[in-house]
Amino acid sequence: MTEPANRSQRGRIAYVPFEEATDSLYSDLGFRCGLEVHQQLATRQKLFCRCPAGLYQRDGEFDSQLVRHMRPTLSELGEYDGTALMEFRTKKNITYRIKGETACTYDIDDTPPFALNREALSIAIEIALLLDASIVGEIHVTRKQYLDGSIPTGFQRTAIVGIDGAIPLGDRVIRIIQLSVEEDSCREVSDIGHERVYTTDRLGMPLVETVTHPDMRTPAEAADAANYIRYLTRSSGKVNTGIGAAREDVNVSIEGGTRVEIKGVQHIRDIPRLTHNEAFRQNALLGIRDDLLERVADPEAWTLRHVVLSPEESPCLPRALGVPGRPVVVAVALPAFSGILSRFTSPGRCFADELSDRLKVVACIEKPNLAHTEGADPALAPDAEERLRARLEVEPHDGLLVLWGPEADLPTAVETIDERCRWAFDGIPNETRKAIPDGTTIFERVLPGPDRMYPDTDSAPIPIREEEIETARSHLPSTRPADQLDRLRSWDVPTDTYDFILRSNLFPQIERLIESTSISPRLAGTLFGHTLRSVWYRTSVDGHLLLSLAEELETRKLTYELLKPLVRPAAEEPTAGFDAWLERSGFQPRTRDEINRRMEELVAESVALAPDPTKRRNWIMGQLRPLAIGSVPLRDLAAEVEEALR
Repeated sequence: MTEPANRSQRGRIAYVPFEEATDSLYSDLGFRCGLEVHQQLATRQKLFCRCPAGLYQRDGEFDSQLVRHMRPTLSELGEYDGTALMEFRTKKNITYRIKGETACTYDIDDTPPFALNREALSIAIEIALLLDASIVGEIHVTRKQYLDGSIPTGFQRTAIVGIDGAIPLGDRVIRIIQLSVEEDSCREVSDIGHERVYTTDRLGMPLVETVTHPDMRTPAEAADAANYIRYLTRSSGKVNTGIGAAREDVNVSIEGGTRVEIKGVQHIRDIPRLTHNEAFRQNALLGIRDDLLERVADPEAWTLRHVVLSPEESPCLPRALGVPGRPVVVAVALPAFSGILSRFTSPGRCFADELSDRLKVVACIEKPNLAHTEGADPALAPDAEERLRARLEVEPHDGLLVLWGPEADLPTAVETIDERCRWAFDGIPNETRKAIPDGTTIFERVLPGPDRMYPDTDSAPIPIREEEIETARSHLPSTRPADQLDRLRSWDVPTDTYDFILRSNLFPQIERLIESTSISPRLAGTLFGHTLRSVWYRTSVDGHLLLSLAEELETRKLTYELLKPLVRPAAEEPTAGFDAWLERSGFQPRTRDEINRRMEELVAESVALAPDPTKRRNWIMGQLRPLAIGSVPLRDLAAEVEEALR
């Protein structure tokens, strides 16, 4: 069973589909959300070395490979971070595919870091000022442990640049905790079993991380805040765009729960559905906790039972035979878990998926890796279930599952099942989850704690002088995204253009077009937001195209209506020249006398075609438009047609 019950569990709110949710529903859940927005900076070099930034290698293209095994280190307080310990349990072989022109000995931890890239620091200060953050007096580089292998050193170098900022969100303000500058991680190629493969071309590229307070009260607000931060960073004109250049980590909690991080969300449009489903997953886990605490008097004394099955008694042997190495099948009894394994957690998923996900990540056993008696799995037929229940002395109120995998991984697998079931008595475990395309999430790792951070002894503190801050302030754009949105609304520019204009940082060019020509603000915004967008993703065109086309039209005394048909030929054949673009647009110059004569003919013809004056006018303008466009302003022509009809 993976669909929600029609009623709530023990009085908790029943699942509501995303499309039917209201703001009051999220208020009832106690929904809270915060963001960590990562944005690559458009610098020439990486953050702590002199390798080129933004030079990517093609898949399968590399000069050498390096294999490493990650081990945790003690924090300053002599403690291990929980995430590091979990990653160590996976016993992963980490392979790095290295291209000589995109990486150096610093990237693989064979050379100390160079001085921090001052170009990246200057951009980070600008973005911090755009966030109205206070710039720190001194930059201190710290190390943030990552044992998933995404950074060969086992840690990421990061430094706080600004603190205590704010961004507007409707009639409210979203508080900014901090903005940091840090190095990007490797690109993952594959992760199967105990083998994980990365490329190092993205490694070390400078990025900024903007961290908000959990001030967003609905999934829609979370997406709006992420969009605003994207607009703001792009307004600097000094950040990268495209796939992977910006990523969001989304932190979600509900009343009675704890923070869960959805890692590496690539598309802001996915945030609302992801956070909605995560809120209800947490709500379901709290319901499971309540049921378990009612069934089990002493959770501390709870323990599972398991037995290794022989080939003769294993109902899942056919599946296990597909496991590399020597396959082993284990039956597990979960006291008091009857009905829990099939309990709905999120669309298409149940509590058994929580267990299966962890087997994949911690024990490195690829899916499918388990079957349970509450599912419609033919591998566990009623007679097989009966035998297993007798073998394990399973009571009616107990849960029963079977898992399989390589013999060496089974001890970790059983330990992982035991650990996750024990956490079910507490409700929601602190964890990082990975977004999947259907709007749900899967377990990725234990949520890191403060023990993962410690000072970087290889990097000296960097004082920030007041002159540097004032220089950065002088480079800020003249308007912020909130002001730009207000201007677009006042110009009556169509609302469906706003997102494209702001995320492409086109507003300054729209202003320039309006200021340097007599074009109407509404037409200018529409040309950028609709016409330019139609060719934006297929060509290398930018917003300056419209400015140059408008200037040429003015020089030739042609009307601005030609801008729209000229954009496509100019974008697709940028070297062809203006005359060739005019020809491809279908433009043919007409004199005013020619157009007037044709108008008189059409006025006479329209009497028999449509007695209604409005229909006559529309028909006449439809006939005249292809003749007049570019030669006569269409607004003037429409007034003349109106006068002629009167």
